[in-house]
Amino acid sequence: MQTGGADDIVTGINVTPLVDVGLVLVIIFMVTAPLFEQPTLDVKLPKASTKEGEEKENITITLTSDGKIAVNELEVTKQNLEAVLKSKMRSSAEKHVILRADQDSLHGDLLMAMRLAKVLGAKSMAIATEPINAVPPRKI
Repeated sequence: MQTGGADDIVTGINVTPLVDVGLVLVIIFMVTAPLFEQPTLDVKLPKASTKEGEEKENITITLTSDGKIAVNELEVTKQNLEAVLKSKMRSSAEKHVILRADQDSLHGDLLMAMRLAKVLGAKSMAIATEPINAVPPRKI
């Protein structure tokens, strides 16, 4: 009477190592994903004392000092800004617009973008800034 030995055929696949590798890859992608979010246009934001914004589905309008404009990751011209912004507003549930204007960009461009966003149905707007070092108020 034999109870099984070295001659038995293995009919199953051990999936534990495969699951381990899959979980490690998921963790790596979760950790590195935020590093890939680079804005289309590089701007130097003005410094201001602000509070942290809430996480929402945002539409970001970026204005550079040399007059370039981007909506989210798509670079646009002043002529087609309205059409692109209108399509982004239609697909957004939150309709929250963040304006990222370079500190040396033209004031008129920022006002034009704000007006256009408001006309197209923006429910709320925020101007992105860089935090300054908090200086405690002096007593007089």
